[in-house]
Amino acid sequence: MTYTILPPNQFLDDYILNIQLHRLANISKNAFKFWKNVHAARYQGTRVIFLHKKNILKKYEHLIKECDNLNGYVLASAFCSFTTLAPSHLVEKNNSQIYKILDIKEICGIKFVNLKAFYDFLKLDYNCNIYIEKCHFFSPAPLEKRIKITESMCVGYY
Repeated sequence: MTYTILPPNQFLDDYILNIQLHRLANISKNAFKFWKNVHAARYQGTRVIFLHKKNILKKYEHLIKECDNLNGYVLASAFCSFTTLAPSHLVEKNNSQIYKILDIKEICGIKFVNLKAFYDFLKLDYNCNIYIEKCHFFSPAPLEKRIKITESMCVGYY
């Protein structure tokens, strides 16, 4: 078994959510640990496991199509870690203006953010590092690159 720690800006394009597969297959959530040539991954500091689509056992491959498509998505906690955004901004009832901009979905009680769509919205290259802060914390324009996304929040990038 190969186990990988994903960087916080790594899209989950080639992965499925382990908890979703184990529920669909009606197997133990730890069954993947006993499979040969399995490639499992998780983000730093999380316990959510993702399985690489190409390494699912033959008898469960048909369930990959039933699993939610994670293309462009990252775990919400990884998004917050990468962008320095407080997790409270990813809750609808908090009336966050950023919540309205982001493509957020929940699968099996686990929240995901479409980072690829956010990059597209900002018209930035996927390799850019980004951070979200209140606009008044930024240095003047020539010193720090930023994009204003709400009245009070800006995205810095490099």
